[in-house]
Amino acid sequence: MMRYLIVSCFLVLASFGANAQIVKADSTHAPAVVFVNSDTLLTNYDYFKAVRAKLQTLSQSAQNELATRDKAFQAEVASYQKRVNSLTPMQKAATEKKLAKEQQTLQEMSQNTAKQLQEMEADENTKLYERIAAYLKTYTKTKGYKIVLTYSKTNPNMLYGDDSLDITKEVLAGLNAEYKAATGK
Repeated sequence: MMRYLIVSCFLVLASFGANAQIVKADSTHAPAVVFVNSDTLLTNYDYFKAVRAKLQTLSQSAQNELATRDKAFQAEVASYQKRVNSLTPMQKAATEKKLAKEQQTLQEMSQNTAKQLQEMEADENTKLYERIAAYLKTYTKTKGYKIVLTYSKTNPNMLYGDDSLDITKEVLAGLNAEYKAATGK
């Protein structure tokens, strides 16, 4: 209910702002409201591609490490099961205690790794937002835009925008140029 109210208010404000401030295309003034397709932006923004690749590499590395440790643990369990009948009750108890501790350690490691990866992803998402927002702040001043909306098929807060108001290609080109200049790539 609250989401529909927010979306409705957003659409009303956006249409009010668009009707009140957008001047005719043949005028010398820039439209006050424009939009960026965030799906296209994220698919083609070199910084985001690099971050996504880095996070995927870290995730794969962590999964491989956990799989290796789990495989070693499973081998140790199998070895124990093969020789369990030849062990004394004290040896059984000590080995079972050791295996339980190792299993708990593996579970904690898995949880900690997942948490660290989530924190890194959240941090990178914040950096991504800050980079785009900083770029748009400068970009909108030079173009005379007052509001930049975002459009995404996966999260459609904006239902329609005339193609003449879509600045995605320009913003993407500027962001990639800025990223290449910063990284030397």
